[in-house]
Amino acid sequence: MLSAEQALERLKKGNLSYQQESSFRGRVDGTLRQELAEDQSPYAVVVSCSDSRVLPEAIFEAGLGELFTIRVAGNVICDHVLGSIQYAHEHLGCKLVVVLGHTHCGAVHAALEGGTYGYAHRLISPIQQLVDEFSDGCMIARAHACAGARQVEEAFRRTDLSVQAALYDIVSGAVSWL
Repeated sequence: MLSAEQALERLKKGNLSYQQESSFRGRVDGTLRQELAEDQSPYAVVVSCSDSRVLPEAIFEAGLGELFTIRVAGNVICDHVLGSIQYAHEHLGCKLVVVLGHTHCGAVHAALEGGTYGYAHRLISPIQQLVDEFSDGCMIARAHACAGARQVEEAFRRTDLSVQAALYDIVSGAVSWL
Protein backbone atom coordinates (compact mmCIF):
# COMPACT_ATOMS: atom_id res chain seq x y z
CA MET A 1 0.00 0.00 0.00
CA LEU A 2 1.38 3.38 -1.03
CA SER A 3 1.47 6.34 1.32
CA ALA A 4 -0.23 9.56 0.23
CA GLU A 5 3.18 11.07 -0.57
CA GLN A 6 4.22 8.08 -2.70
CA ALA A 7 0.88 8.15 -4.52
CA LEU A 8 1.24 11.87 -5.28
CA GLU A 9 4.78 11.36 -6.61
CA ARG A 10 3.54 8.54 -8.84
CA LEU A 11 0.80 10.79 -10.24
CA LYS A 12 3.29 13.60 -10.88
CA LYS A 13 5.69 11.24 -12.66
CA GLY A 14 2.86 9.84 -14.78
CA ASN A 15 1.72 13.31 -15.79
CA LEU A 16 5.26 14.30 -16.83
CA SER A 17 5.45 11.21 -19.00
CA TYR A 18 2.01 12.00 -20.46
CA GLN A 19 3.12 15.54 -21.36
CA GLN A 20 6.07 14.08 -23.25
CA GLU A 21 3.56 12.12 -25.33
CA SER A 22 4.86 8.73 -24.40
CA SER A 23 2.54 5.85 -25.06
CA PHE A 24 -0.26 5.06 -22.62
CA ARG A 25 1.04 2.15 -20.57
CA GLY A 26 -2.29 0.71 -19.47
CA ARG A 27 -1.76 -3.05 -19.79
CA VAL A 28 -4.98 -4.96 -20.23
CA ASP A 29 -4.79 -8.68 -20.65
CA GLY A 30 -6.64 -11.72 -19.39
CA THR A 31 -4.28 -12.21 -16.46
CA LEU A 32 -4.70 -8.67 -15.19
CA ARG A 33 -8.46 -8.76 -15.64
CA GLN A 34 -8.56 -12.03 -13.69
CA GLU A 35 -6.46 -10.53 -10.87
CA LEU A 36 -8.67 -7.46 -10.71
CA ALA A 37 -11.84 -9.56 -10.71
CA GLU A 38 -10.75 -10.88 -7.31
CA ASP A 39 -9.62 -7.60 -5.74
CA GLN A 40 -8.61 -4.03 -6.49
CA SER A 41 -6.05 -1.85 -4.78
CA PRO A 42 -5.94 1.58 -6.44
CA TYR A 43 -3.22 3.85 -5.14
CA ALA A 44 -5.24 7.11 -5.34
CA VAL A 45 -8.72 8.55 -5.74
CA VAL A 46 -9.18 11.15 -8.48
CA VAL A 47 -12.33 13.25 -8.53
CA SER A 48 -12.54 14.84 -11.96
CA CYS A 49 -14.98 16.36 -14.38
CA SER A 50 -16.79 14.00 -16.72
CA ASP A 51 -15.59 16.10 -19.69
CA SER A 52 -14.55 13.69 -22.45
CA ARG A 53 -11.19 15.48 -22.76
CA VAL A 54 -10.29 14.76 -19.12
CA LEU A 55 -9.30 11.12 -18.71
CA PRO A 56 -7.40 10.68 -15.42
CA GLU A 57 -5.94 7.28 -16.34
CA ALA A 58 -4.33 8.81 -19.43
CA ILE A 59 -3.33 12.08 -17.76
CA PHE A 60 -1.45 10.19 -15.03
CA GLU A 61 -0.47 7.20 -17.19
CA ALA A 62 -2.23 4.83 -14.83
CA GLY A 63 -3.26 1.35 -15.83
CA LEU A 64 -6.36 -0.67 -15.16
CA GLY A 65 -7.06 -0.89 -11.43
CA GLU A 66 -4.57 1.80 -10.39
CA LEU A 67 -6.91 4.78 -9.86
CA PHE A 68 -10.30 4.96 -8.19
CA THR A 69 -11.82 7.56 -10.50
CA ILE A 70 -14.97 9.51 -9.66
CA ARG A 71 -16.23 11.65 -12.53
CA VAL A 72 -19.02 14.22 -12.29
CA ALA A 73 -19.63 17.29 -14.43
CA GLY A 74 -17.74 20.23 -12.97
CA ASN A 75 -15.93 17.94 -10.49
CA VAL A 76 -18.59 18.98 -7.98
CA ILE A 77 -18.31 17.43 -4.52
CA CYS A 78 -21.63 16.04 -3.30
CA ASP A 79 -22.76 13.32 -0.90
CA HIS A 80 -22.43 10.63 -3.59
CA VAL A 81 -18.84 11.66 -4.29
CA LEU A 82 -18.03 11.76 -0.56
CA GLY A 83 -19.55 8.29 -0.14
CA SER A 84 -17.40 6.97 -2.99
CA ILE A 85 -14.29 8.53 -1.43
CA GLN A 86 -15.17 6.98 1.92
CA TYR A 87 -15.51 3.56 0.27
CA ALA A 88 -12.13 3.92 -1.47
CA HIS A 89 -10.47 4.98 1.77
CA GLU A 90 -12.06 2.50 4.17
CA HIS A 91 -12.34 -0.58 1.95
CA LEU A 92 -9.57 -0.14 -0.62
CA GLY A 93 -6.97 1.63 1.50
CA CYS A 94 -6.54 4.77 -0.63
CA LYS A 95 -4.68 7.47 1.26
CA LEU A 96 -4.76 10.24 -1.36
CA VAL A 97 -7.65 12.11 -3.00
CA VAL A 98 -6.98 14.49 -5.88
CA VAL A 99 -9.72 16.97 -6.82
CA LEU A 100 -8.86 17.66 -10.46
CA GLY A 101 -10.32 20.71 -12.17
CA HIS A 102 -9.47 21.61 -15.75
CA THR A 103 -9.22 24.50 -18.20
CA HIS A 104 -11.95 25.08 -20.80
CA CYS A 105 -14.55 23.55 -18.45
CA GLY A 106 -18.14 23.63 -19.72
CA ALA A 107 -19.55 23.82 -16.19
CA VAL A 108 -17.40 26.88 -15.46
CA HIS A 109 -18.46 28.41 -18.78
CA ALA A 110 -22.13 27.81 -17.90
CA ALA A 111 -21.59 29.50 -14.52
CA LEU A 112 -19.99 32.51 -16.24
CA GLU A 113 -22.90 32.71 -18.69
CA GLY A 114 -25.45 32.80 -15.89
CA GLY A 115 -26.11 29.16 -15.23
CA THR A 116 -28.53 26.52 -16.35
CA TYR A 117 -31.83 25.06 -15.25
CA GLY A 118 -33.12 21.68 -14.18
CA TYR A 119 -30.76 19.03 -12.91
CA ALA A 120 -27.65 20.76 -14.29
CA HIS A 121 -28.33 23.75 -12.03
CA ARG A 122 -27.28 21.61 -9.04
CA LEU A 123 -23.87 21.12 -10.65
CA ILE A 124 -23.40 24.74 -11.65
CA SER A 125 -24.62 26.33 -8.40
CA PRO A 126 -21.39 25.79 -6.37
CA ILE A 127 -19.34 27.17 -9.27
CA GLN A 128 -21.58 30.23 -9.72
CA GLN A 129 -20.68 31.32 -6.20
CA LEU A 130 -17.13 31.94 -7.44
CA VAL A 131 -18.14 34.09 -10.44
CA ASP A 132 -18.46 37.24 -8.31
CA GLU A 133 -14.94 36.75 -6.97
CA PHE A 134 -13.23 35.73 -10.22
CA SER A 135 -14.13 36.69 -13.79
CA ASP A 136 -11.60 34.46 -15.56
CA GLY A 137 -12.64 30.87 -16.31
CA CYS A 138 -9.23 29.44 -15.47
CA MET A 139 -9.18 31.18 -12.08
CA ILE A 140 -12.71 29.95 -11.36
CA ALA A 141 -11.72 26.36 -12.25
CA ARG A 142 -8.67 26.65 -9.98
CA ALA A 143 -10.66 28.13 -7.09
CA HIS A 144 -13.41 25.51 -7.54
CA ALA A 145 -10.88 22.64 -7.37
CA CYS A 146 -9.42 24.16 -4.18
CA ALA A 147 -12.89 24.61 -2.68
CA GLY A 148 -13.70 20.98 -3.51
CA ALA A 149 -10.47 19.81 -1.88
CA ARG A 150 -11.32 21.80 1.26
CA GLN A 151 -14.78 20.23 1.28
CA VAL A 152 -13.25 16.73 1.12
CA GLU A 153 -10.69 17.62 3.81
CA GLU A 154 -13.47 18.83 6.11
CA ALA A 155 -15.52 15.68 5.55
CA PHE A 156 -12.55 13.43 6.39
CA ARG A 157 -10.63 15.63 8.85
CA ARG A 158 -10.42 12.89 11.48
CA THR A 159 -8.81 10.37 9.14
CA ASP A 160 -5.39 9.81 7.60
CA LEU A 161 -6.69 10.82 4.15
CA SER A 162 -4.56 13.36 2.30
CA VAL A 163 -6.32 15.71 -0.15
CA GLN A 164 -4.72 17.62 -3.02
CA ALA A 165 -6.29 20.10 -5.45
CA ALA A 166 -4.98 20.21 -9.01
CA LEU A 167 -5.76 21.86 -12.35
CA TYR A 168 -5.32 20.06 -15.68
CA ASP A 169 -4.51 22.21 -18.72
CA ILE A 170 -6.30 20.64 -21.67
CA VAL A 171 -3.95 22.27 -24.22
CA SER A 172 -0.56 21.46 -22.68
CA GLY A 173 -1.51 18.28 -20.79
CA ALA A 174 0.16 19.64 -17.66
CA VAL A 175 -1.27 19.26 -14.17
CA SER A 176 -0.64 22.16 -11.79
CA TRP A 177 -0.67 21.09 -8.15
CA LEU A 178 -2.46 23.75 -6.12
